[in-house]
Amino acid sequence: MSDPLIRRRDEIEYESVDAADGLEKGVLVGDDHGAPHFAIRRFVLEPGAEVPKHTNDVEHEQYVLEGEYTVGIGDEEYAVEAGDSLLIPAGTVHWYRNESDEPGAFICAVPNGDDEIELLE
Repeated sequence: MSDPLIRRRDEIEYESVDAADGLEKGVLVGDDHGAPHFAIRRFVLEPGAEVPKHTNDVEHEQYVLEGEYTVGIGDEEYAVEAGDSLLIPAGTVHWYRNESDEPGAFICAVPNGDDEIELLE
């Protein structure tokens, strides 16, 4: 059984994501914090940033917090903005591109455990 947890904004550390220039990740709650099943992460996609085509071994549920950017899922492109939600099934090719002048930010929930990322470009 896990203990309840509150993490404050100033406790979250962000780090650059190696796979893409202009993408930062902060783990809001995860297994290191006692969450037994899922991790919730916040990503910031800076203006002009691109995340190359890749797959993940685990599903992703995402919620766009701010900004507007393009997400490729499979063979389709989608313009997303604050308030939009996405499901990216495990193993699905996907990518991101922020062509706006403002950062985009989204929450991403994933199951805890190993998540191998395979870059396709």
